[in-house]
Amino acid sequence: MSAECEYDLVVLGGGAAAFAALTEASGRGLSTALVNAGLPLGGTCVNVGCVPSKHLLEVGKVAFEPPRNPFEAVQYGEGEPTTDWATALDEKDRLVAQLRERNYVDVAEHFEIDVYEGYGRFADGEGRSPSGSRAAPADSPTIEIVDGDDEGTAITGEKALIATGSSPRIAPLDGIEDVPYETSETILARRDLPESIVVIGGGYIGLEWGQILHHVGTDVTILQRSEHVLSKMEGQLGRELRRCFEAEGIEVVTDVDIRRVESADAVATDGGTRAAERGVAVTADVDGEHRRFTATDLFVATGVRPNSEDIGLDAIGVETDGSGAVVVDEYLRTANADVYAAGDVVGEPMLETVAAKEGNHAVKNAFGSQERRASDRSSGRSPREETGGKTIDYNAVPKVVFTSPEVAAVGTTEREYVAEHGTCSCRTVDMEDVPKAMAVEDTRGLLQVVKHHETDEIVGVHVVGPRAADMIPEATLAVKFGLTVDDIIDTVHPFPTFSEAFKHACQAFHRDTSTMSCCVE
Repeated sequence: MSAECEYDLVVLGGGAAAFAALTEASGRGLSTALVNAGLPLGGTCVNVGCVPSKHLLEVGKVAFEPPRNPFEAVQYGEGEPTTDWATALDEKDRLVAQLRERNYVDVAEHFEIDVYEGYGRFADGEGRSPSGSRAAPADSPTIEIVDGDDEGTAITGEKALIATGSSPRIAPLDGIEDVPYETSETILARRDLPESIVVIGGGYIGLEWGQILHHVGTDVTILQRSEHVLSKMEGQLGRELRRCFEAEGIEVVTDVDIRRVESADAVATDGGTRAAERGVAVTADVDGEHRRFTATDLFVATGVRPNSEDIGLDAIGVETDGSGAVVVDEYLRTANADVYAAGDVVGEPMLETVAAKEGNHAVKNAFGSQERRASDRSSGRSPREETGGKTIDYNAVPKVVFTSPEVAAVGTTEREYVAEHGTCSCRTVDMEDVPKAMAVEDTRGLLQVVKHHETDEIVGVHVVGPRAADMIPEATLAVKFGLTVDDIIDTVHPFPTFSEAFKHACQAFHRDTSTMSCCVE
């Protein structure tokens, strides 16, 4: 089948960035089309990322925590709870299907978006038939579908958006090509539960999946290359989370220099009480000591890579950097003035919420602040060639790791601040000093505030705690709008709540909080 179709906006990709862009475009009356391949509509987040992992984190939490309750008044029967992993995955599949249908398929139908299924690649324009559309000149970006249900179709847009997302990145470890391994995507299709597993990588993916598997009965060892897990975040967060993981029984090893990955025989499982016939071995240097880690299975969590290969970027003059991320300016515009990019494909921070905002802003910048009316298109008049000027303050973007306890952060770290100013005005409070944490007997974690040493404006907040994800929005507003520590102190916080930890850390700039009544302003 061969067909040519023309639109105001064509989008390569089907995730958060794509749908935010399409929603904005539809609100402007722009004709839009989407080309989707690989994952089903919805992209990483709903299919293999946020939704399934957070669902399974909660499954594991329910399975793991009740017998370890801190209250003497509550008693459970003998024996540990059991988890049927296959049933958990069935429940996950139902949830993913429901959300994909409601939030993506139905939305595409509501906005009358033409969805093309197949692998899309930008064409260089040579040999294409001249465009008959007044809205899309002959040199406008064209996506040719080269494989899949709509193979042979070419769609042209006045503007194009690259929103192809990302995929697991496999580090070039010696021997990795010769052993089977799981990733955050493949593990979702596995129906049997690993007896033991070595997780390579101590970022948010490795930590979340390490805890999921540990909570449902797998022996877990996490290997991290740098000096602490969550190496891109404030160091205290990684050190505290490691302490919490080890208290649960998860082995966390840092400063690991992996030498080789290979298959192994007679791997010890079930805490070393019996042996499996086959498994995997990871040899590494740790603090100058040669060590060998074995398990029945291997999980590789060494980051993610932008999906920018083999989509015809050279043909349209779009550049990528050393990581494969599409190079864009602050307005999300590529080197090709008619092509924008948004989401994971443009690199860090690779977050669903950021992808959505980038997709929205890309459309606003591509088509300007003036809405495009249907009468303009029918008359052949072009919209004003002006940028909408929408940018994103990435410093005010919160990041969350949904482990137990949770980790959340926004803004500048202590190390970053010292590097810039040569000093740091920081305060940290432990959750064990927060009344709500004491009341529920979950005192894991801490909260740190980084403020400007002259203006007292809050520039960073970093949290480990049971409700860290729910606490970070207040801190995000403080960073975004330049609130001072006195602004937070002067704000009445409900008592008792975990969010009081933020106020206590601000109060610590003025007084010794260890001798402070919980009612003090």
